[in-house]
Amino acid sequence: MAYEKATRSKPASGYVRTLTQQEELPLLRDHLLRLDAESRHDRFNGFLDDSFIESYAALCADDDTVIIAYIENHAVRGAAELHPPESPDWLPEIAFSVEAGVRRRGVGTSLFRRLIEEARAKGYKTLRITTGAENHAMRALAGKFGAHLTFRDGEATGTIDLTGQPLAELAKLASAPFAGTRAVMNFSRVYRTLLSAIASGVYRDAKDFIAGFRRGFRVTRRRSGYRL
Repeated sequence: MAYEKATRSKPASGYVRTLTQQEELPLLRDHLLRLDAESRHDRFNGFLDDSFIESYAALCADDDTVIIAYIENHAVRGAAELHPPESPDWLPEIAFSVEAGVRRRGVGTSLFRRLIEEARAKGYKTLRITTGAENHAMRALAGKFGAHLTFRDGEATGTIDLTGQPLAELAKLASAPFAGTRAVMNFSRVYRTLLSAIASGVYRDAKDFIAGFRRGFRVTRRRSGYRL
């Protein structure tokens, strides 16, 4: 994937970018029309007919909605939507859709990351997300990025705070595939800390330094769950 390296065993071969306004209507519309019945139901909470989807895509192209697309073979196969707030008292809303053929390849996570970047660039502090209560994939993805969802009348709604500490998603994605990289980062962090300690006279000699280094790295290795 051009936007970032995929983290799955079968990486996506396309790329992520923001669509221009002229591209939004045809590319988003065609992507949404390709969704199977179950995906349409999850995405639109029950609305399945083509005419509704065509009208929805036209509205997105006309109301300053930002569309971040995953493109493969010249077609949009996944989309993240950032809808501007309808009034000063409303929150910007986000929505996602990924075609069945490119799922479980990190596409949703890549779209979500890029959407967060776009939202922060626009100065948004909080995002609202609404999805069907049975859309387990979307609920899980939103949870990676710190969304706290509540359930009512067949819908799951929640917010994502963009002003807090590093997102919950970062910690989760640092699991198995990135364990080695994370351990190296921990190694470097411990090393820099100990070098600073030497400069300030905390360690008396090389033997003392090595013992301190081993203690520090054992702690970070246990926290990361990584075994050398």
